[in-house]
Amino acid sequence: MKVKYLILVAALFLMNCSIRSYYSERVENPAFRSNTVFNSYEDLTSPKFAHLISKYRLDTIFHGETDEFKRILLLRHWIKSVISINDFGDPYPGDGYAEGILDAALKGQGFHCGHYMTVQNGIMNAFGYVTRTLGAGPGVNGGPDGHHGINEIWLNQYNKWFLSDAKYDHHFEKNGIPLSALEIRDEYLKNEAADITKVKGPERIPFDIDAETGISKVRNAQTYTWIEWHGYNNMFTVWPDHQELLIMYDDDFFKNNTWIWEGKPHWAYAKPEFMKLVQERDKIYWTPNTIVSQVNIDGNVAHIGLTSQTPNLKEYQMKELPSGEWKPVTEKFDMELKKKEYELVFRTVNLADINGPEHRIIIESK
Repeated sequence: MKVKYLILVAALFLMNCSIRSYYSERVENPAFRSNTVFNSYEDLTSPKFAHLISKYRLDTIFHGETDEFKRILLLRHWIKSVISINDFGDPYPGDGYAEGILDAALKGQGFHCGHYMTVQNGIMNAFGYVTRTLGAGPGVNGGPDGHHGINEIWLNQYNKWFLSDAKYDHHFEKNGIPLSALEIRDEYLKNEAADITKVKGPERIPFDIDAETGISKVRNAQTYTWIEWHGYNNMFTVWPDHQELLIMYDDDFFKNNTWIWEGKPHWAYAKPEFMKLVQERDKIYWTPNTIVSQVNIDGNVAHIGLTSQTPNLKEYQMKELPSGEWKPVTEKFDMELKKKEYELVFRTVNLADINGPEHRIIIESK
């Protein structure tokens, strides 16, 4: 009798498992925004990157640091430490190429902001940190003028872009979060940057007046009143054949004002073929390395599809919580469901072994 009872219990258990109804639970994941306006990115298979790292022993700069943001700030600080400022040295040596600039800088030659931008672009991309070049200026008729070359770097741990100024080794933050160029612009136009902080170096030390230049936080923030993102993001790989295209944010401020540079309207107004106006800021701030997923469940099988726009993608990886290990997966795969609940985490890995933001999928049974 006892044996029959156990057989019955086992049969009921198996029957219950076989009729489980699975569903995918809604999860808040990092936002995915596709790239539709930028035309290229650096190719990490180029031997130029490995040569850049080995020639200047750039991998020794980290000192064992594993935090992504701190590594980036240490690299930026090194750039600042080896290149001195000289805004009036034209013609400059180095032919505008990152390696030539560094060679001349190590011999004492100073450079302007565009050179810092070029070097930072090459070094950050060499380590797999998606980095782009841009220019900016206050653009005030009869007031502050000029043009500044800087970079935006994608931070995987924050799932956002931040503006990195290698010439002055600083950036802006709000409540401890590093800000993009357009976020700085928002804050300046709102209340002259009253709610944001300018921070310097790897230690992110808050400061106002720059000791080198005497420039205040407010004046630095004003620089980002006008912004041009470079549409071709492969400057290091293809140099000197880099193409010119300027991405500009076509909002009400842009429509109702004119960017003044060197006392006259920015040159691109007269050459509209080099200017690409974008009305949706999400298109400017697309999300590299970030995953969006699709889960379709058919009985006890989950059909999982992964999509990302990851420059130099090496592979997708998955681990099952609470204690699973990361393992490679394809962008589309099937998974047999046997347990009551699954919590899966996915990430992209690029050719420099940099991990993208984590993306979760939860599958439960009713």
